[in-house]
Amino acid sequence: MKQSGKVVLLPFPYTDLSATKLRPALILRKASREFDDWLVCMVSSQLHQMDEGMDEIVNASDADFKSSGLKAPSVLRLSRLAVVDGALLVGSIGSISDGRLTRVRERLASWIRLDG
Repeated sequence: MKQSGKVVLLPFPYTDLSATKLRPALILRKASREFDDWLVCMVSSQLHQMDEGMDEIVNASDADFKSSGLKAPSVLRLSRLAVVDGALLVGSIGSISDGRLTRVRERLASWIRLDG
């Protein structure tokens, strides 16, 4: 179940750490060689929250929409990241295509390289 590109359910933390909400998240990669930690991004059906140039929408017409397990068009919120223990990953609902995973990873890497 724990594999890059999988869409999983996770009690995703609010940015102020006041609470969590069970929601889909995309596994971007294993975050630690020693520990069962994973870098994930939040997935949301609130398309209006998309951070232009950063996040990516998975539309119902996309080739990997059905395999993603998402119920509605959703945004991969690369602007909402977390590193979580693998034990928190409740279950896999699907996966995105290898091409999309590469694209979002490259977008995230480009953002990290930019300053300001």
